[in-house]
Amino acid sequence: MYIELVAKKEKLAVIGLGYVGLPIALEFARKIKVIGFDIKPERIELMKKKVDPSNELNSEDFDNCNIHFTANKEDLKEAKFFIVAVPTPIDDHKSPDLKPLLSATATVGSVLKKGDYVVYESTVYPGCTEEDCIPILEQKSGLKYLQDFKVGFSPERINPGDKNHTLTKILKVTSGCDPESAEEIAKVYELVITAGVYRASSIKVAEAAKIIENTQRDINIAFMNELSMIFTKMGINTYEVLEAAGTKWNFLKFYPGLVGGHCIGVDPYYLTYKSAKYGHHAQIINAGRSINDGMAEYVAREIVQKLIAMGKELKNSKVLVMGMTFKENVSDIRNSKVIDVIRELKHFGLEVDVIDPHASPEEVKEEYDLDLSPNVKPRYDAIVAAVSHEDYLTKDEKYFRGIVREPALLADLKGIYRGKIKHLEYWSL
Repeated sequence: MYIELVAKKEKLAVIGLGYVGLPIALEFARKIKVIGFDIKPERIELMKKKVDPSNELNSEDFDNCNIHFTANKEDLKEAKFFIVAVPTPIDDHKSPDLKPLLSATATVGSVLKKGDYVVYESTVYPGCTEEDCIPILEQKSGLKYLQDFKVGFSPERINPGDKNHTLTKILKVTSGCDPESAEEIAKVYELVITAGVYRASSIKVAEAAKIIENTQRDINIAFMNELSMIFTKMGINTYEVLEAAGTKWNFLKFYPGLVGGHCIGVDPYYLTYKSAKYGHHAQIINAGRSINDGMAEYVAREIVQKLIAMGKELKNSKVLVMGMTFKENVSDIRNSKVIDVIRELKHFGLEVDVIDPHASPEEVKEEYDLDLSPNVKPRYDAIVAAVSHEDYLTKDEKYFRGIVREPALLADLKGIYRGKIKHLEYWSL
C-alpha cells in the first residue's frame, strides 16, 4: 500500500474536512494523490477556492497540493487508503453520539474494495473501531475484515489555534489490526509527520491512549477549579498561589477556567460510558466532569453576589462579556461554556452584551440564538473577560473605566489583568 501511494498509482482519501481532516489531507496532498471528502457541498466549494471553513489555515496552505475536493461519494471509489476524521460529540444526555462516525463508516464501506485500508482518527472509547465500525464496513462492502481489508487507528492530536504545535510537529500514534497493517499505516504517516511515529501495540491501546490524554487534562483543570472555589472563600488569588507553587520543578502547571470545546469537555464521557459497560463507576473522572460542568453556574453566581454587595440592582444592571469562542484566538464556538455563563446571568435578570472579534455572528445566532454586539455599548456594571484573545491582552484599566459606571466589577476568568486593576472591583478564578 505504502509503495503504491508514494508511486502515485493509488490515492488516499480523507473523510471529514474539519479542523482535523483538512490539515491532514493537505499535508498528504503535497506528497501523494488525495481525495478530500466532506458531506457539505458548501464547505467543499470554499476549499476549492482555498478557503478553510474552520479559519485555521491560510490560502497559501492549499498551494502545491494534489487534492480533489468533493462531496460526491462516488469519487471515493478511486481511493485505496481511507482516513476517517469526523467529529465524535456527545448527546444531550452526555452519552457518545456516534452518528457522524457510523455514517462516515457506512460511506467508506459502500466503496470499499479488496486490499483497501481504513484508518480512524476520530476520538472514541477503546473497542469502538473493532466493535462498532468494522461490522458496518463488512456489512456495507460484503468483504471480510483482515482477509479482504485492513483497519487501523491513529488518534488526532491537532490543537486548534496553536501555530507552534502543528500537525507535522506532533508525534503521531499509529496502530493496525495486524503486524503488516501496523507497519504499512505507520510508514504512510511517516510521509508527513516529521516529529515521528509511535507504533502502538494494538488498536485498542491507541484508542485508550487518546481518550486519556484529554481526560487527564480535564481532571487536572477540575482540581484547579476546585482550588479556585476554596481560595476565593479564603480571600486568596488562585493565580498567585499557582505561581508560587510552580517554582517547584515537578509541579504540574494547570489553571482554572471554563472547559468547553469538542475534546476536553467531551472525551471523558466516552471513557465513563465504556467503563460503565464493564460495571465500573469512574469516580475521579465523573467528579472532574461534575466540577467543570458546574463552573459556568459558579462564575455567574459569584458575579451576581459581588454586584449585590456593591449595591447594584440586578434588574437595572448591564454586563459585557468579552469572548464567545471555546478557547483563545480561534473562531470555533462549538460547545463553548461561555454561553452557559451568559444564560445564567440572564436568568438573574441582567442585561448582557457579548462581543468577540473571532466568532461569526451568523454562527453564534444559529448555534445559540444569541446576537453578538458589533461593538461595546457603555455603560456596564460588570465586565466578564471570558476568553483571552490576543485582542484583549492590551486592554488596560483606563479602557475599562471608560465603559463602566463605577463602582463596577471586572471578572477576569483567565487572570490576564491580574495586578493591573487598582480602581475597579477585581475578581478572577
